[in-house]
Amino acid sequence: MSNNFTPPPMPSYGPPVPPPPPPRKNRTAIVAVAAAVVAAAVAAAVTAGVTGDDGAGPAPTVTVTETAAASEGDTSVAEEATEEEAPPASDESDDGVYALDETVTYESDVEVSLSGFKRQVSSEYAMPEKTPYVRFTVKVKNSGTKTLDVTLLTVNCSYAKDGRSSESVFDSETGLEGNPQTKLLAGRSINVPWGCELPKGEKLIQIEVAPDFDSETAIFTGSLT
Repeated sequence: MSNNFTPPPMPSYGPPVPPPPPPRKNRTAIVAVAAAVVAAAVAAAVTAGVTGDDGAGPAPTVTVTETAAASEGDTSVAEEATEEEAPPASDESDDGVYALDETVTYESDVEVSLSGFKRQVSSEYAMPEKTPYVRFTVKVKNSGTKTLDVTLLTVNCSYAKDGRSSESVFDSETGLEGNPQTKLLAGRSINVPWGCELPKGEKLIQIEVAPDFDSETAIFTGSLT
């Protein structure tokens, strides 16, 4: 019997197994949280800028309109826009206001003018009676081709800088009878005497005249001595 002892074979385990990697963090959730934090910070900054630190309430809202700048090589668009936005130049500005001694000519070739201004006091038979007024003549000339119905002539007056209403004076004894009861044929003219209340010491007067209902009102204004 041999004395040599042979140990039993060891079990084969193979190389060691590495530990599992740590779990990956959800980057989408992290990005979403970061975006929410940034949005909250921006909202807080905007709120602080609008309301202010003193709590004085919201500031006015300012709207900014952005426009695309034209390229250096193409300036036609900018030039066209400038030409369209700028109003056409004009040497005359007709706002319907004229001096007391001017003549107004309508497109229908009807002319209206005032003359013969005189300060007077109405008689006891006039309406209104014993009232200081200014007397003048309204001349209507029909240089057109159609008959003008001057029975529709209107004359209204006011005086002073604050535009006080001036009552028309009617006095048949002095010829102040209001509208003429006739029609004005083409090529003819008519002189209509008129009176408007004007207290003593008042100088500025405004007289509005329309020869008929189809014509615009012409405004005559000026100072009387």
